[in-house]
Amino acid sequence: MGHSPAALFGYSHMLGGYPGGQAEYARVPFADFGALQVGDLPDDQVLFLSDILPTGYMGADMAEVGPGDVVAVWGAGPVGQFAIASCFLRGAERVIAIDRIDYRLRLARETGAEVLDYEQVSVPEALAEMTGGRGPDKCIDAVGMEAHHSSAALHAYDRTKQAVGLETERPHALREAIMSCANGGIVSVIGVYGGFTDKFPMGSFMNRSLTMRAGQCHVHRYMPRLLEHIRNGDIDPSFVITHR
Repeated sequence: MGHSPAALFGYSHMLGGYPGGQAEYARVPFADFGALQVGDLPDDQVLFLSDILPTGYMGADMAEVGPGDVVAVWGAGPVGQFAIASCFLRGAERVIAIDRIDYRLRLARETGAEVLDYEQVSVPEALAEMTGGRGPDKCIDAVGMEAHHSSAALHAYDRTKQAVGLETERPHALREAIMSCANGGIVSVIGVYGGFTDKFPMGSFMNRSLTMRAGQCHVHRYMPRLLEHIRNGDIDPSFVITHR
């Protein structure tokens, strides 16, 4: 990777070797720094401050989402759901969620997003049609290296190269985000990538003056701010819970 990245819970020795990001028990180094006092808020509301709520919010923050923006979010899992909610929290006019799982799309719709099932439509064509040909102002990749694609041939191409070690990613969502984003827009990557990718559309990225921002979540940067949003009733992260 060129330089050692930050240490993260649950990310193997590649990222510090701290186990237990979502385990029943976790060893917490520097607990006097790493812990956040949450007071009397219920567990359901504060649990996700440790991981996926800051990640989703950072996706919107890196994309500089603001009033009037049209944002597309690839992936409507928990992180994608929080990215959608964060975009609305920051004043986005429209958010378009892209996935293929019915209950994820239903939850995104309940949050206020428009939805696209990528197995039913061509995502770049649909986004162009929904935005008057411009494309979304901001695009957020909340999928990462294990993406699925509705085209069996395209999916097999990356899956085969990944299986034999010729690339580490299946970057379908990232390619679509770059190709779909409006000229001069921002592509924000919070989906995890681990190494090398193939067929990166550098020509589109450079010639259309796009900006890309990416990173593992800077959790401590966002925890206090998001805790205040929860206290103020601006966002209730418990909406993603399906089982207790």
